[in-house]
Amino acid sequence: MKFRLNASANTRTSASLIGALKLAHMAEMPEEEFEKELKALEGNRYFKLLKASGAVNMAEFPSARYAAKKYAGCSLKLSGGGLPELADGKGDLVGLIQGIGQEKFESCFLRDAAMSDVERAGECDITVADAARLRAFVDRAFIQAEFEGPAAAPAAQTYSAVAGIELDDGEPVLGFFHREIWKGRYRIDEEKLSALTRELPLDERAGVEKVIKRMEFADKRKTTLYRALEILLNIQADYLATGEPGRRRPLSQKTLAKNLEVHPSVLNRLVSNKSLQMPWGTEAPMTVLLPSSKEVNLERLYSIAAEKPRLSDEGLRAELKARHGIDLSRRSVAQYRQDLSLASGGRRAETAGE
Repeated sequence: MKFRLNASANTRTSASLIGALKLAHMAEMPEEEFEKELKALEGNRYFKLLKASGAVNMAEFPSARYAAKKYAGCSLKLSGGGLPELADGKGDLVGLIQGIGQEKFESCFLRDAAMSDVERAGECDITVADAARLRAFVDRAFIQAEFEGPAAAPAAQTYSAVAGIELDDGEPVLGFFHREIWKGRYRIDEEKLSALTRELPLDERAGVEKVIKRMEFADKRKTTLYRALEILLNIQADYLATGEPGRRRPLSQKTLAKNLEVHPSVLNRLVSNKSLQMPWGTEAPMTVLLPSSKEVNLERLYSIAAEKPRLSDEGLRAELKARHGIDLSRRSVAQYRQDLSLASGGRRAETAGE
């Protein structure tokens, strides 16, 4: 009896582990791959049997909207934190890209056209200096994607765009890009399922059970991402309305995972390769909405130092506390300033006056 109990426990543990691995694999799928997974699932004959019997139906996601991707041709391989220009809706590079427009930006900067900066400037109606800055930015984005990380690491991943964020009366709202994914959740009618399975032979029942398990994993992936996006839009509403990175609120993946009641590793796989189209038109990694306290404080310190270059470290510390309620030591402020490669107050003032 003892042996049988241990074997049963091992079986349950193995099944639980396999389930966790399947969910983790599905979580890290790009949206395009996950959409294919759903189509294959819904094309399965057991799924069709469940649907025809009424044992399975779809329940809509509340307030789900859909949108077309504005910059569909501008998919660069970007690191989560190395290209802050795309996270900042107020940056002048963002304005340049928006002013040029999608078609010209693609043809002049993203395709392999042999054009000089002078030709790009004439075609896009911008200055030669701005054309050079944009070309350098795009080059840096692609170079960073190719060579970022240790040599043994796999190639930099491409971010999969989930949704666009727009402002509705100043409030951020989502518009999903993949209608087939976000059309709804699978719902099981237990009575009809029970009636169906009673009439099926054992091997057919096993097939139905496998399809239901796949549906459960798919639903877990969809609902976890949906709820995560709802929470992030609520917490980062001020940042999304203003485009100012310093207005982001610190939020760790561990904290978000706890709120969602999922393992942190599953959430990490879910968000690490996903991106969102920001209200100002550019695409940014989803992790931009999950900044650490240090990232936020660095943004705030940089903004204050740029606005008031004469402030000493003690002055920066006082200003941080007055504006944001952040009480850092002067030593921490000095370290943050060094991390940002900012000179001391006097040197910054001299540079600003030049």
